[in-house]
Amino acid sequence: MTNREMMEYDVVVVGAGPSGLSAAIKLKQLSKKANSELSVCVIEKGSEVGAHIVSGAVIETKALDELIPEWKTKNSPLRTQATSDKFLYLTETKSYQLPTPPQMHNKGNYIISLSDFTKWLAQQAEELEVEIYPGFSASEILYDENNKVVGIATCDMGRLKDGSEGPNFERGIELRAKQTVFSEGCRGHLGKTLMEKFELNSNNSPQTYGIGIKELWEVTPENSKPGSIMHTTGWPLDNETYGGSFLYHLDDNKISIGFVIGLDYKNPYLSPYLEFQRFKHHPAIKKLLEGGRRINYGARALNEGGIQSLPKLTFPGGMLVGCEAGFLNVPKIKGTHLAMKSGMIAAQSIFENIDKQDEISEFQTNIKQSWLWNELYKVRNIRPSFKWGFWKAIAYSAIDTYIFRGNAPWTIDHHGTDHESLGNKDNYKEIKYPKPDNVISFDRLTNVSFSGTNHEENQPCHLQLKDEDVPINTNFELYDNPETRYCPAGVYEIVLNDNKPKLQINAQNCVHCKTCDIKDPSQNITWKTPQGGDGPNYSTM
Repeated sequence: MTNREMMEYDVVVVGAGPSGLSAAIKLKQLSKKANSELSVCVIEKGSEVGAHIVSGAVIETKALDELIPEWKTKNSPLRTQATSDKFLYLTETKSYQLPTPPQMHNKGNYIISLSDFTKWLAQQAEELEVEIYPGFSASEILYDENNKVVGIATCDMGRLKDGSEGPNFERGIELRAKQTVFSEGCRGHLGKTLMEKFELNSNNSPQTYGIGIKELWEVTPENSKPGSIMHTTGWPLDNETYGGSFLYHLDDNKISIGFVIGLDYKNPYLSPYLEFQRFKHHPAIKKLLEGGRRINYGARALNEGGIQSLPKLTFPGGMLVGCEAGFLNVPKIKGTHLAMKSGMIAAQSIFENIDKQDEISEFQTNIKQSWLWNELYKVRNIRPSFKWGFWKAIAYSAIDTYIFRGNAPWTIDHHGTDHESLGNKDNYKEIKYPKPDNVISFDRLTNVSFSGTNHEENQPCHLQLKDEDVPINTNFELYDNPETRYCPAGVYEIVLNDNKPKLQINAQNCVHCKTCDIKDPSQNITWKTPQGGDGPNYSTM
């Protein structure tokens, strides 16, 4: 095997999302202010910055105001200011407006494309001489003889299915650094490795997740209300399943519509994707989409554990930021400002301790002294209260918010891990979902074609089974193969091989949402990064 080329930097950032780019920008701002030289490199597995990021998305500008105070004069993509909020409870045919929870008030916020926003952040970083390399996926963590992280290696290109070197093989590159910032997003595969190796989760509750599924629509002018925001709860979910929808009106007759379901759901027959598709046929929703067209599709897992589930953030040679760590305000349904702030605090901590040879533990302390920590602390009890059921959670959340103002003298634990929550198929009835009409609702494979997803077909499969017998012998027998339903991209399929059922993995369809890595009840599926540039291409999401 050929040796890898090596490049050295002061700081390497893995992932060009809001947290990673904010860290890079802040590092360069600090170094320029101090007239010091600091080399910073950001790598991104997507084909371009923004290709792998998807969100509602409504952004609170608190962190942006701190990072780039002059952003309004720098041609930022924040154009559609929020003008109204509506919160509905749905039954199958009716809708009832509820008081909008204070955490969901959006005055002063903006409805954006997160893909466009990260592209813009990347431009600001490059103006400060940050080196950004899209199309390079970090596949390996590098350690020294003392188990200190000293950087990462990018994925080899041109390997064949069996792992051998193909005719266009290129060895990955080693990027070495004094500090490595991991900002891969929710359920980052390297972050997962680091958490296990350094036992970063030893003092926190298990992380709990949701799956967010989104479509971007172009609607008729009469249905377009730029700045209008609507959230729903209730139908089509039962009172034991956490979730709800968002519908955000952008400019140019665009609507961002999506559905989030907590991955602690119990019914093995539930399909998050199909729940979203039938939701769109509700009378209150369908009338907004009629006459329009779906133009983009995407899906992504979300951290929902809040402050209880935050891991230890530092280890020798590096740290976790953004959704990699779990910085998301679930009741507010926002995380971009928290991700950015975590990256900025990481940058400050690194800059002040760049020559420290081991672990920059000051980062953890600085996080706890910031407004980020205070914000997450005040909402810590709302998401875990839903383990008691919808109406009890609504009642508790009102008490926690209005009476205790987030300062209740207790902290509610989460339910446990999401993969353990799935129930035995014998205890549930199969859900009969309506067929898509290809006007308002669509099948998964058709929607995946609107995500721009592409993978080199001949590379090793990035979705790996620890035991090939488990899908049939365990997951079929106990759960009726839930992987065929929880995946929003139709990756997993049961086929007959010599008249025997077998799990087929259609890895080319994968939108990198990480749901399979989280929800598989046997924890038999491991998501590994494919070669750089593969996956979805969310140009406007």
